[in-house]
Amino acid sequence: MKRKGILLVVSGPSGAGKGTVCKELLNRNDNIDLSISVTTREPRPGEIDGVSYYFTEKDDFKKKIDEEAFLEYAEVYGNFYGTPKEKVFEKLESGRDVLLEIDIQGALKVKKIYKDGVFIFIVPPSMQELKSRLELRGTETRESMINRFESAYREINFVFSYDYVVVNDEVDLATNKLEAIIEAEKCRVHREKNFIEGL
Repeated sequence: MKRKGILLVVSGPSGAGKGTVCKELLNRNDNIDLSISVTTREPRPGEIDGVSYYFTEKDDFKKKIDEEAFLEYAEVYGNFYGTPKEKVFEKLESGRDVLLEIDIQGALKVKKIYKDGVFIFIVPPSMQELKSRLELRGTETRESMINRFESAYREINFVFSYDYVVVNDEVDLATNKLEAIIEAEKCRVHREKNFIEGL
């Protein structure tokens, strides 16, 4: 019997490098799909429906909220974003692993609905390193950087709501740790129940 895929939920403070690590993980692994969000915002140039996002109207999105069609959703600057439950579950049932790179509030909502997910928190090697990374971006005003830094301090306290913590000191090493977590999770007894019962 085919093994069910694993839902990998990855979060971390801004500047921790979770996006870079997730991109490297996807590049290395053909069996992991990035979850595509549904949004009510207009497509930007170059964005493709069903690849970048699933684009929809606000009325349709609100209808889906009533139908409990999302693992989680949020309203950001007047537009809605959500993780489609059906699309994620279809991939998991087919044996594909699904990566959900998401903010902390969204991850905690997913945890309530799908307890079998693997929740991973990415942190920088130090707060000083986080500050340096934000400065290197060169896109932040001083006020914005202070806000992000204070926000990161608050967000790190949520690490105890996750299953694993990965220190992103180097992208390759951090990605190796993610792959090790996935391999370990695939060996959990409850995931191998069908195989064990068939022995």
